[in-house]
Amino acid sequence: MTNPFADPYLVLSKVYLNGQFLKQAISSTPVEPLNKNRTVKICYGVLDKDYYLEHIIGLNATERPKTAVRIILKIALYMLEFMGKHDYMVVDSAVDLTKKLGKGGAAGFVNAFLRSYKLPVQPLGKDEAIALKTSTPVWLVKKLRRSYKDEAELILSAPSLGQGVRFISGAEKYTDKPHTDTPFKDVKIFNNFERDEGFFTGDYTFQSVGSAAICNAVAPCEKLLDACAAPGGKSAYLALKCKSVVSCELHPHRVKLIEEYFERMGVKNGAAMQADSSVFNPDFENSFDAVLCDVPCSGTGVINENPDIKLNRKESDISALAALQLKILTNCSRYLKSGGTLYYSTCSILPEENDSIAVSFLNGNPDFTLAIPSSPLGHKTTKYGLQFLPHISLGAGFYLTAFKKA
Repeated sequence: MTNPFADPYLVLSKVYLNGQFLKQAISSTPVEPLNKNRTVKICYGVLDKDYYLEHIIGLNATERPKTAVRIILKIALYMLEFMGKHDYMVVDSAVDLTKKLGKGGAAGFVNAFLRSYKLPVQPLGKDEAIALKTSTPVWLVKKLRRSYKDEAELILSAPSLGQGVRFISGAEKYTDKPHTDTPFKDVKIFNNFERDEGFFTGDYTFQSVGSAAICNAVAPCEKLLDACAAPGGKSAYLALKCKSVVSCELHPHRVKLIEEYFERMGVKNGAAMQADSSVFNPDFENSFDAVLCDVPCSGTGVINENPDIKLNRKESDISALAALQLKILTNCSRYLKSGGTLYYSTCSILPEENDSIAVSFLNGNPDFTLAIPSSPLGHKTTKYGLQFLPHISLGAGFYLTAFKKA
């Protein structure tokens, strides 16, 4: 029988040791098909609870274990504390894998640790207590409490509702499965959705409710630029309401993703190209009726779907991301025709990436005025835009606003 730790360890070692994104690590690892769901659940769970699991290890180990041993301990702790697995099975599997990895010298430590560890007591500080309860870095908790006060814990605790699916045709074949309706009639969120032939024939595509909300807010136009477009979901959606769409992406391999997306979805009025949207392209000047800047960001609004963000994102990243966001927005504003609309969006819930960028842009570009769009999806209206939050926006956290060129 296969050690239940083996496949999760292979995946998680790519994340912890090589810095891979979790989805990339899962797709590039030949896991046992029979137990793939279990492996995926463990991997997502370990990363989601990483801060809490690290706290347990730090509390019970006199010296910090090597990374490989820490991964084994985290898998074991997650299975014991959050999956209700039997102690003896988990301990035996952890010790067995430790030996098979050639780390027999640590097998005794792993065995003793898992048989005697104690859970952390509730911290006295509010920030630390929420960090431990939601397994979130303290720096992020502090930022969210500063912006959202008592809602911070609700935001961090809100689960993902599942997989968003946008239907082009044949939705009735799938809606008998457990799902959540959204304000967008062609988009539904499924608890569990297995891809079938309909995906390849263009009957449906996977698209988050946040992505759908952004597309819904963009007004129909003649010519639209999607400035940071990969993998192409928003571009394909917007091609339904705009006469032509130009999709830019920095990396050539991601341009290929857009082209493949267009082909699969039968998009005939879209063109993908490699371009750095922070660098001025004179060929684009005054050429578009609308520009969408869905910029690189911290991803703090989608950590319930991408728990490795909590592991990899650092507080020091935010200022550099904000500078890049403003640079892209300012540069792309030059591509609009008179009277055109510039849309700005992130999958962040931090004001320094959202409202702060909006006010900085307006201060530096007096020929633009604020034109906050509307949305049927639950949200908060800030001074400069719409802030969608996981606990009120069907699990999605993102920001959207717009500016009108004189």
